[in-house]
Amino acid sequence: MMIQTIHAQALLFDNDGTLVSSLDSVDRCWTLWAAEYGITPEDFARVELHGRPAVEIVADLLPAHLVAQAVARVEQLEVDDVPGGGVQLLPGTAALLDSLPADRWAVVTSATRRLAEARLEAVGIRPKTLIAADDITRGKPDPEPYLLAARQLGVDPARCVVFEDAPAGLRAGRAAGMATVALATTHRAEELRADLVVENLSALSVLVTDHGVEISGRR
Repeated sequence: MMIQTIHAQALLFDNDGTLVSSLDSVDRCWTLWAAEYGITPEDFARVELHGRPAVEIVADLLPAHLVAQAVARVEQLEVDDVPGGGVQLLPGTAALLDSLPADRWAVVTSATRRLAEARLEAVGIRPKTLIAADDITRGKPDPEPYLLAARQLGVDPARCVVFEDAPAGLRAGRAAGMATVALATTHRAEELRADLVVENLSALSVLVTDHGVEISGRR
């Protein structure tokens, strides 16, 4: 294996599956939601789920007149599930974020702001910059969320690196013209296309310099 280093001015992190694990909570809440709305496993199998905003997933599954109500319902289920231990930090998250200046990183999530803040607060992550589903008109795999994060940080997209666990998020990062680091936390490494693929954030070495940030890992 060789060590690869990526140079950047800003680090943009997906949340669920990248910084934290909420898989058990998501499974519980969406299973209950599906039963309430008559959604079958076969229905879920025909749409892309991971890394996309809930409103887009729900719009693929239900008639238009039910979407707003159904999105509000699944958001409420997920927010209510957070205090019960529905979120855990993934390996390497705390150490990496603690090493970064607040103006060098952002969280870019497909969750709503209310849900994202609940999950982040539960594990003590308080980003200065947070881009959530409420802030954009087109979710991942569209590049809009990552381009907005770069704009808010005042950094050229080409000088940003995206950290993602989902193919949809990695496609969004590439479409934004950013370097990508894939974490094999929810998908197999061979399913992930990125500049660098690692097990999780603990596999990375990050050095902050006067000129930016150097991210190194073995590939």
